[in-house]
Amino acid sequence: MKTTKLFYVFLIVFAIVLTHSTARAEKFNLAIMQGEKNAALKFKPLVAYLQKKGIDVNLIEAPNFSAAAKMFAAGTVDAMFSGSGIAGTMIIKGLAVPLVRPLSREGHSTYHAVIITHEGLPEFTGSGDYFKDKKVVFCSLASAGEFYYHSIPGVSAVNATIIKASSHDSAIEMLAHGLGDIAIVKNHVWNRIKSKYPNLKLIGEDKSENPDGTLIVSNKTDSKLAAKISEALLSLKDDTSTQAYLARNELDIQGYIKTTKEDFKHTLVLLKKAGVDKSFDFTFRN
Repeated sequence: MKTTKLFYVFLIVFAIVLTHSTARAEKFNLAIMQGEKNAALKFKPLVAYLQKKGIDVNLIEAPNFSAAAKMFAAGTVDAMFSGSGIAGTMIIKGLAVPLVRPLSREGHSTYHAVIITHEGLPEFTGSGDYFKDKKVVFCSLASAGEFYYHSIPGVSAVNATIIKASSHDSAIEMLAHGLGDIAIVKNHVWNRIKSKYPNLKLIGEDKSENPDGTLIVSNKTDSKLAAKISEALLSLKDDTSTQAYLARNELDIQGYIKTTKEDFKHTLVLLKKAGVDKSFDFTFRN
């Protein structure tokens, strides 16, 4: 009889341990915006690095900024690497906390919006009237794109044609091929490829900076897990392991730096000028 009781006790303990292990093995869902071909593949070495650190990550590909934002807001994913526009919106809505952002090979961790157009057009006046009857190309829900455009005074009253690009590179290429009159993009992207487009020129810019590529986590994420992820990513910069090298190399970064809400000071002002509040549904009506 004692042996039987001990056997049942063993079964109960084993079931508890098994349940606990299964819960611990639950994947951390991370959204990656697949605006450019194979964009999500670049994060595979980083996933391997995090797994080495004991963090099991499931990459979920989103086709564009809007889809990624809606997935995060709906709780489909636990975290996402995001441009400052979406990250700032999630902060305003009370849904997210910023953890870290990448430091580029060149030492950049922020960016700002630039306005470019064809040779011959005048400098940007700072008023929404400038866009009257023009075709404007930019990325959805980007601080150097749709959000910046809607933050410009008077822009909602003008008759402009909006064209959405899948990436900042694409926006510049579309402009160069005559599909638009004006493009709003990231300054670093423009500086990287502007030599390819001698017939395009910069006519205006928002010189205040926005955090680039921030990892935001849901407010519902366990604080200990969030701290573990943050610690792992912050360690990437000085880690000499093969996994760390591959992650840095594939993402073309030095590593990650700590990021807080304070780093979004300018971004939050810009977003509020664009009309973003807690009820914002990631769609502009005009």
